[in-house]
Amino acid sequence: MSSPVQTRGRSRPSIGIALALFSSACFAISGVLARAMIESGWSAGATVTVRIAVGAAVLAIPGLVAFRDRQPLLPPPPQPGHRSGWVVIAYGLLAVAGCQLAYFYAVTYLQVGVALLIEYTAPVAVLVWMWLRHAQRPTRVTVFGAALALAGLALVLDLTGEVSISVVGVLWALAAMVGAAAYFVISADERTGLPPLALAAGGLVIGAITLATAGLVGALPMTASTSVVRIGDLSLPWWAPLLMLGVVSAAMAYAFGIAAGRVLGARVMSFVALSEVLFAVLFAWLALDELPAPIQLLGGLLIVAGVVFVRLGEAP
Repeated sequence: MSSPVQTRGRSRPSIGIALALFSSACFAISGVLARAMIESGWSAGATVTVRIAVGAAVLAIPGLVAFRDRQPLLPPPPQPGHRSGWVVIAYGLLAVAGCQLAYFYAVTYLQVGVALLIEYTAPVAVLVWMWLRHAQRPTRVTVFGAALALAGLALVLDLTGEVSISVVGVLWALAAMVGAAAYFVISADERTGLPPLALAAGGLVIGAITLATAGLVGALPMTASTSVVRIGDLSLPWWAPLLMLGVVSAAMAYAFGIAAGRVLGARVMSFVALSEVLFAVLFAWLALDELPAPIQLLGGLLIVAGVVFVRLGEAP
């Protein structure tokens, strides 16, 4: 018979994957909601800024409480050189505001599918970073799983037809990829001494301030409307989708994502997060009746298989 300690040890990866999948689903629903807001008269910049600001407001008090009570919950003290304040600033600038701004500009030069494909190569960047920075060389099984997942991602995005490539757009998409990679790496780093709620709250506050500043200086177009928002056959007041964007796709998504990263580590977490694309396709199907093509379903299977191989390759 296995001991309770062994059982808990084996259950941790399962809990981490469940948290990562829930976080991905929360992130993915933002696509349907943001699209509805834009069609009702909101600009993408205003939508994402309010989304991050609402998320920051939701997590502000829980984040402060978690930060105040962090010492009893985190026995190992932060290592030298890991100052929590700088970590929060880096998280807010790179993982929240930087990633959002870069992707916003990337899609003005590139097709959405191409921009997403470049951004979602972030797991490969995480593999390389962990290898070069922390000497965590990926196994052959991990590399095989990474290749499967990225091939599946290309199929899910269904990149067909003539695709015009803009160098400026590619650079912006690569910047978004860096921001996404920073999200995975910082989220999984327990050496900061910051609880997930505190890191998520601080990062969202920094991100909201940065996005609002970008709007004030004209770098991010801001347009709002009080028109009724329609999602499929459903009509909602303008504030309802914004509230869902802030609470679900910002506060809950970042908080659960950081918690998942602490359990799984940056490499596995980054590949499980590719499920966000699958959830986005699913939500578009349920809410907008946009049926996924067979090639997208095949891509989804490849992503799942890739994640399984990455997990096997990372297992001790």
